Amino acid sequence: MIEQDLLRRFLFEELGVRGEWVKLTHSWQAAKFHQRGSENVQQQLGQALAAVVMLSATVKFTGSMILQAQGDGDIKTLVAQATDQRKIRGLVRGKENVAEGSLETLFGQGRLVLTIESENGQPYQGIVPLRGSNLAAVVQTYFEQSEQLKTRLWLFANATHAVGLLLQELPTPEDHEADWEHIEILANTVTEQELFDLDCEQLLYRLFNEEKVRLFDPEPVEFSCACSRPNIEKTLFAMGRTELEDILKEQDIIEVNCEFCSEQYRFDKIDVENILSQHSNVNTSETRH
Repeated sequence: MIEQDLLRRFLFEELGVRGEWVKLTHSWQAAKFHQRGSENVQQQLGQALAAVVMLSATVKFTGSMILQAQGDGDIKTLVAQATDQRKIRGLVRGKENVAEGSLETLFGQGRLVLTIESENGQPYQGIVPLRGSNLAAVVQTYFEQSEQLKTRLWLFANATHAVGLLLQELPTPEDHEADWEHIEILANTVTEQELFDLDCEQLLYRLFNEEKVRLFDPEPVEFSCACSRPNIEKTLFAMGRTELEDILKEQDIIEVNCEFCSEQYRFDKIDVENILSQHSNVNTSETRH
């Protein structure tokens, strides 16, 4: 059976190196269905989704990880999100037709922001410039500067799949320099076509058949949007009565469209009044306690 919409983690048992492999198929199709842009713009989104799935598995947290690239080029904003439950969504915004080019050509001057929004603690955020030949190179720079961990990524996307391979030295006091160089030499022989065509076990055997590799159970990945009417209502309430009433004076309906899944939410004057009343009562109750 062909592996798809899965994350696989693996460990070199006798070396100080770990790794991850991901292949997105149906989840990738669902995510990009709601986004517009030329093929090379879509490919950037696919690479970002593959990356954030693997990155979210390198740390233990409950919540979501967000990879965001912002620039002043043809692509203005790229967002990819993955939760600890491997639910993904993403969006890309920029010019409708974008020519092929390097990362800096596509995004111009910009930055990559990696954010962990944990349900059990304060958000963590790391920032690096958008410099390099591709998104994989930028993420590698992030780990080298922020985490001081040697990391290599291979990210590719086409019309049907978004795939990725990650290798990283273990965060231990021991010196794994020789281990890392050995595995990196072997991994550098991987091709884009192999990542698209081979399942995880096949790829690991092709690259590392003389090493002892422990492969962990597959983790399913699926597209899922976190938007909901209650969440939108909280956002509207935060805007305040004056701003909401000003909007309703210009139009009878407040329409909110989710950029990740294209879901549309509509609120009329009665809806808005109920939101202001209900949420105000909740806040008052919470304050008294």
